[in-house]
Amino acid sequence: MHLINDIPAFVDQSQCHINVIIDVPKGSNNKYEYDHTLGCFKLDRVIHHSMYYPCDYGFIPQTLCGDGDPLDVCLIMTNPTFTWCLVQARAIGILYTKDNAGDDPKIIAVPTDEVDPRFSEIHHIDDLGHHMKEELLLLFKEIKILEHDKYEKIEVKGFGSILEAQQEIIASIKRFEKHMKK
Repeated sequence: MHLINDIPAFVDQSQCHINVIIDVPKGSNNKYEYDHTLGCFKLDRVIHHSMYYPCDYGFIPQTLCGDGDPLDVCLIMTNPTFTWCLVQARAIGILYTKDNAGDDPKIIAVPTDEVDPRFSEIHHIDDLGHHMKEELLLLFKEIKILEHDKYEKIEVKGFGSILEAQQEIIASIKRFEKHMKK
């Protein structure tokens, strides 16, 4: 099974329930990435300073972003999962970022109620609260601070709504489908 090509993006499109494959578990400073050619995860790098991921970090299968990778997801979880874990989640917003490879938006999501009911009252990005949003902004602005050739190219533009998240997911699915036809 190929994690990007064989698992659908949506569990339920009408509710914006998505499948998320975890790259990096919450609390880790190892940056794992899925190798499309080999069909497995590899350690891309260890974060070059003492920062760690405050959420599980992964991607939506069958999507493609402007940077050439699947659409990223910051999944707010009670406990960390593990690399390769498939989680059913629901989008609550988007964080717009850009790096040395191009536009790199991040879908902000929580587990579906069936997976973890602790998040059943979080419906929009503002429901996360100010502190969690600040942690996410800081993560993506400063994670490459000691990677001097990449750091200057990072832009963190701010958060967007659920509707914007849905639009980005659908656009990324269309990009993936167009790419697969080539």
